[in-house]
Amino acid sequence: MGLLETIRNPQDLSKLSTRQLESLAGEIRQFLITNVAQTGGHLGPNLGVVELTLGIHRVFDSPRDSIVFDTGHQSYVHKLVTGRQDFSTLRQEGGLSGYPERSESVHDIVESSHASSSLSWADGISRARKLNGEGERYVVAMVGDGALTGGMAWEAVNNIAADKDRRVVIVVNDNGRSYAPTIGGLADQLAALRSTIDKVRTHKAYEGTMDWWKDRLENGGVFSQLAYKSLHAAKKGIKDWWAPQGLFEDLGMKYIGPIDGHDMAAVEEALTQARKYGGPVIVHAMTEKGRGYAPARAHEADQFHAVGVIDPETGEPVDAGGVQSWTSVFANEIADIADEREDIVGITGAMLIPVGLHKFAANHPDRVIDVGIAEQHALTSAAGMAYGGLHPVVALYATFLNRAFDQLLMDVALHKAGVTVVLDRAGVTGPDGPSHHGMWDMAMLQIVPGLHLAAPRDASRLKEELREAVAVDDAPTVIRFSKGSVGSEVEAIERLKDGVDVLARRPSGSTENDVLIVSIGAMSELALEVSNRLGAQGISSTVVDPRWVLPVARSIIAMAAQHRIVIVIEDGVRAGGVGSRIRQEMRAEGVDTALNEVGLPVEFLSHGTRSQVMERVGLTARQVTHDVVAQVLGTKVPFARPLPGQEMPTGQIPKIQ
Repeated sequence: MGLLETIRNPQDLSKLSTRQLESLAGEIRQFLITNVAQTGGHLGPNLGVVELTLGIHRVFDSPRDSIVFDTGHQSYVHKLVTGRQDFSTLRQEGGLSGYPERSESVHDIVESSHASSSLSWADGISRARKLNGEGERYVVAMVGDGALTGGMAWEAVNNIAADKDRRVVIVVNDNGRSYAPTIGGLADQLAALRSTIDKVRTHKAYEGTMDWWKDRLENGGVFSQLAYKSLHAAKKGIKDWWAPQGLFEDLGMKYIGPIDGHDMAAVEEALTQARKYGGPVIVHAMTEKGRGYAPARAHEADQFHAVGVIDPETGEPVDAGGVQSWTSVFANEIADIADEREDIVGITGAMLIPVGLHKFAANHPDRVIDVGIAEQHALTSAAGMAYGGLHPVVALYATFLNRAFDQLLMDVALHKAGVTVVLDRAGVTGPDGPSHHGMWDMAMLQIVPGLHLAAPRDASRLKEELREAVAVDDAPTVIRFSKGSVGSEVEAIERLKDGVDVLARRPSGSTENDVLIVSIGAMSELALEVSNRLGAQGISSTVVDPRWVLPVARSIIAMAAQHRIVIVIEDGVRAGGVGSRIRQEMRAEGVDTALNEVGLPVEFLSHGTRSQVMERVGLTARQVTHDVVAQVLGTKVPFARPLPGQEMPTGQIPKIQ
């Protein structure tokens, strides 16, 4: 039996010697490589936080002490030492989540995987502890992977630092690519001296003495005040020379480090100092992303930040190559557009490669800006660039647009700025779970005045609609597409004057108009299958793709008036979604045709494959067809308009009690 198998809860770590802990760290890395290679997941970040996580659980007492992760993709080691060692179903339906999840363990707190928020959680939890008379309990936040580039993190630090009595420890996991360990005898001496300085500075007696001298000198006349200012400046200069404090000390927080985040003894010593201090402390740890795994360390792009199924020996993907992804289509097209137009600039939030701006950046590095995890800043900065004569293309994951809604509304739309927002991973994304599903965007965007929203159904339409979007210079445009492979081209049988594509009329040449199916984006395959199934039941249908969801095309309204019922199929939330908007536009034009919104429920959907999640919520051709047939027959609301000579069905509407 290995050491890892003996760890069932964090308290078991206290029984291990330093040498055993080092052996355990090696076992954990091998476990992660072997298991994540089989399921996919965030490998590189977790290989880098092994010692930090062990140290946190050795020094602090979870769950009495609260541990939060920013972002939660760094929590795999935490899961292992809190009793979750079956990774065979990691990120699979019914299996272990790739992020902290309260239903899995009392040790998990923050489930959202949106970055830069953990320090606000820490601020809130520690305030609650203090007000509830539990101020002796600690809150530990592990922050890394660029989370400190988000403004929200610094807003939280500003508030945490203002209260010297709250027991908050912020562990900065600094795994930046510029990190290289300093070696040599002098470096070792400096490291030892820095450790000694930290011990002194985090001792309560030190604080008391410093406060006493400060009070004496500041209230002792002009000469004493001058002496205090001089001594304080000298002290700060010496500290910054030995160990730069930067913004942390300027905000009033104690700073320990930098330490080697892979030196178990150094990690534990620094965390112990932070714990003894009893107030807000920053512990700065230098780590290596992908530590202990040569393929990850050699990976230039992101050191295996997130991987699919791979060969654990080589790190090479097991999945067959050559499949075209939505992101790759966008990457190639925006690079071509940037070659043609000098006014096009790209903006990304710490995701250059995942959102497909890397080719653009390679060709025009001065025209692609990575703002860090700062979506709010990205949108307002884009509005400024548009005012200055550029056309910004802001590429984000769809779920992260939520964070910049105010800026999109008030800075971009209100000012009629020609800004294009490209939303990757829109709709159901699958294994990353609730906080990564890009299912909120279309409902959210319905209320933005003047906004143009496109949802391409295939690669050709993505290229086409992207070019149409960047041609708009007096309003925001949004292009959204899903995760994964694009799939086959879906050709239209006709394009109407306002740009709407007719994908099918069944039966062909029919003059009957039973069902109008409005297919949004990647839902075209499902919509066409529903149409086929309806035809087998003797029900005629027309399938259209609006291409541009907003503004609602007039031809959609006209066709709605000619059909007995309208079905809108979308992979966003039904409430306030595309179907709701089309219904409103129909009513405004006096069209009373029944409309049914087919989309996602207003729920946080747990992880699984895209198809599994769709099956779970009833977004399948079989279920949609079943419902439409019932609506046409008049046994399920909303009822299709009756045929001539038929009475309006009453259905099964329950009586009001």
